[in-house]
Amino acid sequence: MAATYRSLQLSEARHRFDLLRVTSYDVTLDLAASETTFPSRTAIRFESDAGSTFVDVKPVTLHAATLDGTPLDVGTLDRGRLPIELAEGSHELVVEATMPFRNDGEGLHRSVDTADGRTYVYGMCFLDAAPTIFACFDQPDLKAPYTLHLTTPTDWTVRGNAAATEVGAGRWELATTRPLATYFVSVVAGPYHVLEQEHDGIPLGLSSRLSLAGHLDEQADELFTLTRQCFDAFHRMFAVRYPFGAYHQAFLPEFNAGAMENPGLVTFRDTLVFTSRATRRQHISRAVVVAHEMAHQWFGNLVTLAWWDDLWLNESFAEYMGYRVTAEATEFTDAPVESANVRKIWGLVADGRPSTHPVAGTGAVDAAAALQDFDGISYAKGSAALGQLAALVGDDVFLGGVRRHFDLHAYGNATMSDLFTAWEDAGAGDLTPWTGAWLRTSGMDEIRLDRDAGVVRRTPPAGQDVRRNHAIHLARWDGSGWAEEPLTIEADETPVDLGQAPVILDPRGETWASIVLDPVTVEALPDLLTGMSDPQSRASVWNALKLGVHHTRLSPAAAAAVLETGLRVEDQDSALSSLQTWSSQLVVVSADPDAVTRRLHDAFRARLATAEPASGLALAAVRGVIATGTDADELRRWLADGIGDGLPLDLDLRWRMVRRLTQLGATDRAELDARLEEDRRAESQVHHAWCAAALATDEAKAWAWRRFRGEDDVPNHELEATGLGFWQPGQDDLLAPYVERYFAEIAGTVQVRQGWVLGEAARAFFPLTVLDQRAVDLAHGTLADQDLDLTLRRNLVDETDELEHRIAARDLDLREDGRG
Repeated sequence: MAATYRSLQLSEARHRFDLLRVTSYDVTLDLAASETTFPSRTAIRFESDAGSTFVDVKPVTLHAATLDGTPLDVGTLDRGRLPIELAEGSHELVVEATMPFRNDGEGLHRSVDTADGRTYVYGMCFLDAAPTIFACFDQPDLKAPYTLHLTTPTDWTVRGNAAATEVGAGRWELATTRPLATYFVSVVAGPYHVLEQEHDGIPLGLSSRLSLAGHLDEQADELFTLTRQCFDAFHRMFAVRYPFGAYHQAFLPEFNAGAMENPGLVTFRDTLVFTSRATRRQHISRAVVVAHEMAHQWFGNLVTLAWWDDLWLNESFAEYMGYRVTAEATEFTDAPVESANVRKIWGLVADGRPSTHPVAGTGAVDAAAALQDFDGISYAKGSAALGQLAALVGDDVFLGGVRRHFDLHAYGNATMSDLFTAWEDAGAGDLTPWTGAWLRTSGMDEIRLDRDAGVVRRTPPAGQDVRRNHAIHLARWDGSGWAEEPLTIEADETPVDLGQAPVILDPRGETWASIVLDPVTVEALPDLLTGMSDPQSRASVWNALKLGVHHTRLSPAAAAAVLETGLRVEDQDSALSSLQTWSSQLVVVSADPDAVTRRLHDAFRARLATAEPASGLALAAVRGVIATGTDADELRRWLADGIGDGLPLDLDLRWRMVRRLTQLGATDRAELDARLEEDRRAESQVHHAWCAAALATDEAKAWAWRRFRGEDDVPNHELEATGLGFWQPGQDDLLAPYVERYFAEIAGTVQVRQGWVLGEAARAFFPLTVLDQRAVDLAHGTLADQDLDLTLRRNLVDETDELEHRIAARDLDLREDGRG
């Protein structure tokens, strides 16, 4: 049963900041005492003015608390807050509690590896989970040094934000850290496999669970090389050395985020240690995550946001620097193409939803609201804006301002105003108009060609009077190739003389806008894509097609016609992987899904036939072949005998085939269970959960729904996979009762889960494949409840919007097919 806690309000954080000056934390944890809970003792030293406040603590049991040696009434603990009355002066607050081990990826997460039965523990204090590990004043602007003492089983090793020393059997002392925000405090403890090197005086480390040791060993050279290259690049750019001692990168089981930038102890989802063959896109993505988290060591860790409404200062900056440094300093020079194919569309779709918000100054009134804004706007759109700013002011000014920002606010907190003052002082001039248009205003312009009027139209979001200028290019088909020319858009109508030539607006992806392909170009594209050799231009086309279908500017049938050709000629596996995901969505909203599936399957097979057998492109293509396959016998032959040269039948491909067989109704629970018994690794557990939920039986749906309701408690990744497998197209009668049940029961899930996984489950179990107005009406009825939890509300708003767009796309396709 999840406890209900009060989320910290901005007004409360400001009051507590004015009242307190925290000088140190001393935390003692016993991780060997129990499999479900652990004793926690926290001593907080601080100065204060006279006044009332509270300490954050979210225990199983609060045993005792003393302020300057005087006992406090533990019965006053209310929804995670213990009130304290303070006289002016120095204080010591000591809190003793029993805390919960968690399995939702937050707090102190305890995981048992199904491959070998070994137990692993790690801390994830972001965003407001620290009080389930230790008592604290949990807000980002009350930074302080931490000293930790741990007791663990004797065969465990420990890593933390500062150096860890085993002073006795199972007894660990961690050195005192630099001043940290509460959400950065972390430990990693268990029988981890550890590798160590050193670079430029910085001790480097990698670790994973033991069952991944062989894979980590094989990939360690690439990971250490990336780490060294990124450190050298950041030291050159920032002119400030890495400030947190050792740099350990831990790959962890059942981790919620892609990674977390804890100073000195960066934690990653351990799917980034590849256990099957990986595409170049996967290697690029991993490299970018390594660079992204390292960028945070300066932007976020050295200088920390003062409140969550400036979260873009962390994430936009790290997103921008992650891709930039990966492209400039590592072998993955094509990282910007991966960003264009994968990250940009994420942000563009988010910026068009009802939940859109400005990049900066999101207005987060409390921590729970802030968590919902870690989205494609705060990452991808903010990154694009920073790229535009760097181009506008030049690198000397851009990086000079950043260095000044670090110098002024090292080990402290800062705001957006502080950063922009540093840029202006470095020579950027008055940036107010730019920030108003690109950072403080939500939504995006639509840019389209009006051939009849001979203009390119710029249309801002409805009700918005901000006019953004766009410096882009256009690519015109001249009969033999694509010729580019610059285009500056400074008015709502920009004259152009293009005749009937096919045209791609913004082929280089230079601006942030919804680019609409005109009908002449859409019709011509299937014949012209073979002449588009630039992968960035193709990425711009794919994004325009995806947004066109999403916003019903383009029918799924018209998009599929272009996609069918594009799959045959695309030579970037990052694009092919992204297109495979989109092709599955396109099938769902098509008037004739079976026909579209066959056409796309043939296109993936054609691409596979022309790709180098051992290449990432071939791997991406065969994944598409599997995902669109309709021949169960062929899939079973591949499972038994393999696919062909260069494509070994690894764990990932086997489970992809089993997933597709499940969708085709060509397997059952007994076979799924038998396959899991053959390989009980964590990856198999997740795949098995997806397949078991996807089976078209009453028993399968009831089994999955028990997980949704929290009756069967499972780790976060299995829960998410269960929801994603649950809603399968073609199971309408079987699933019909669960549509109403979802909306009737979703509000109650706050009683069984919290934080990150609360939103994950809401998204995963949402009936997104039920293209029925009844589902939309039920969703809006649920959203009408003013007491609906903020995390649930945000996720339901986004998923409902997606469902409405899918229904509109399907209806457009039916009309154009003559059946609507």
